[in-house]
Amino acid sequence: MSPAITLISHALCPYVQRIAIALAEKGVPHDRITVDLAMKPGWFLALSPLGRTPVLKVGEAALFESAAILEFLEDTQPRPRHPADPVERARHRAWIGFGSECLNDIAGFYTASDSGTLERKAAALPARFRVMEGQLGPGPWFAGEAFSLVDAVFAPVFRYFDTFDRIGDFGAFNGLTWMLAWRRELADRPSVRNAVAPNYADRLSDFLRRKDSALSRLMPPPGLALRHSA
Repeated sequence: MSPAITLISHALCPYVQRIAIALAEKGVPHDRITVDLAMKPGWFLALSPLGRTPVLKVGEAALFESAAILEFLEDTQPRPRHPADPVERARHRAWIGFGSECLNDIAGFYTASDSGTLERKAAALPARFRVMEGQLGPGPWFAGEAFSLVDAVFAPVFRYFDTFDRIGDFGAFNGLTWMLAWRRELADRPSVRNAVAPNYADRLSDFLRRKDSALSRLMPPPGLALRHSA
C-alpha cells in the first residue's frame, strides 16, 4: 500500500501551486493542509527546516523545496511530465530554474519601495519574458502538445499578472505573442485553476496592499475594486 501523501501549503505560495498542479496532472490522491506563515505552528517548523512551503509529507517522511518534490513525484508517480530524452529533460529542468528566477523578479517588483525602483523592476519582467518567448512555438504548451513540469512552474508566474494587470499597464507581455497564448492556455487548464482557493485573487490583493510598497500605493483603498483588465 502506498504511503499517504499530504501537501502542506500556504494560500499564496507560487511554489506550492506548482506542486498542486503536478499532483493533479498525475492524478495522485492527497490531502492538503494550509498554514499561516505569519504564525508558523511548531509542528510545521519541525517538518520544514527553512520554515517555508511547500512541504510534502509522504508517510512519515517530510520533503521540502519544490524542485526536489517535483523530481520525487516524477520518480514515483504515474503520468510523467518530464521528457523521456535525457537532454530534453535536462533542458526542462533548466527552464524550471528560469521560472524560479522570474518569481524572484516578481517579488522584487511588488516589494519595490519607490516609483523609480518599481519602474526598473517592471522593466526586468518583459526582458525575462522575451527570453522565454524565444523558446516557444505554436504550443499549446512549452513542449508543444505535451503538458510538462515547465508549464506547471510558469502557471503561477502568469497568475500574478491577473492581479497586476488590474492595477496598471506594466507592459510585461507587450509584443510577446507566444507568451500571451501560453498564458491563456494555462489559465484554462483545470489543474491550474484548482491549484488555488476561489478567494485567491482577493487574498493576493490584500497581501499586496499590506506591503506598503510603490505598487500598493497604486491600488485603490480597500473596499474599492481594482480595474477590470482587458
